[in-house]
Amino acid sequence: MRALVPAWAWLIGFVAIPAGLLVAIGLASPDDGVPPYVLGLDFGNFAAILSDSFYLGGFLGSLKVAAVSSLICLVLGMPLALGIARSPPARRPVLLLLLMLPFWTGFMLRIAALVGLLRDDGWLNAGLGLVGVAPIPMLHSDFAMYVGIVYDYIAFLVLPLQARLAGIDPALREAARDLGASGFAVFREITWPLARPGVLAGLALVFVPAMGEYVIPELLGGASSQTMGRVIWDEFFGNHDWPRASALAVLLLVALLAPAILARR
Repeated sequence: MRALVPAWAWLIGFVAIPAGLLVAIGLASPDDGVPPYVLGLDFGNFAAILSDSFYLGGFLGSLKVAAVSSLICLVLGMPLALGIARSPPARRPVLLLLLMLPFWTGFMLRIAALVGLLRDDGWLNAGLGLVGVAPIPMLHSDFAMYVGIVYDYIAFLVLPLQARLAGIDPALREAARDLGASGFAVFREITWPLARPGVLAGLALVFVPAMGEYVIPELLGGASSQTMGRVIWDEFFGNHDWPRASALAVLLLVALLAPAILARR
C-alpha cells in the first residue's frame, strides 16, 4: 500500500483537486470583483450551455476534429506500426527513436515550423512554384489544422499499436498463408482482431487531447475551426466569465470520460 501513496497523492493533487475547483467555479455566479465570481450553487451556467446552440456547435466542432484526426492517424499509423512491429528486433529501437525524435523539439517550435511550411510564401508553395503550380492557400484552414494535429499526435497511436502488433505470433500469419489465405484475409481475420486493443488505446490517446486542443486550431486553423478549446479560451480571457468557462471545461471533461473508460476496458 505504501508504494501507492505517491500515485494517489499525484492523482489527488493534480486531478481531483483541480477538477473540484472547476466544478466549484462552474457553480459560482459571475462578479465584477477579483476573482470574477462568487461561490454558490448556481446551475445557470450549465443550463445555459446545454441550451445554447453556440456552445453545442463548439462541442460538435471539437468532436468532428477529434474524430477525423483520430481516423487519419489510424489510416497513416497502421502501416507505420506494422512496419516497425515486423522489422528485425535489432532495427526496431532505431525506428522507434526516429518516430519520437520530433518530440525532442518544443511543441511551439514544431507549430512554427508548420506555419513556415504551409504559408502562402512557404516551402511547399515555393516547391510548387518550381513546377509551375500557382500558390495554394493552406495556412489558416481546416487542412492546416488537421496536418498539425496528425503531425503532433500520430506517435500516440503508433506506439501502443506497434507494441500490440509486435506481440502477435508470426506463426499465425504463416499458418493462414499455408492454408491459402490472401494477404488481406490474413490482415482481416488475424492481424486486425488481435490488434484491436492497441487500436482502441491509440485512438483514445489521440481523441482525448485533440478534443480539447486549443493551440493548433488557433495558430493553424481558420475562423470556421470553432472548437471547445477556443470557446473556453474566449470565455476565460475575452469575456472574463470564469464560471461559464469552468462549466464548459467540466462538461468537456465529462464527455471525455467515455473514450477513456473504453480504452481502459
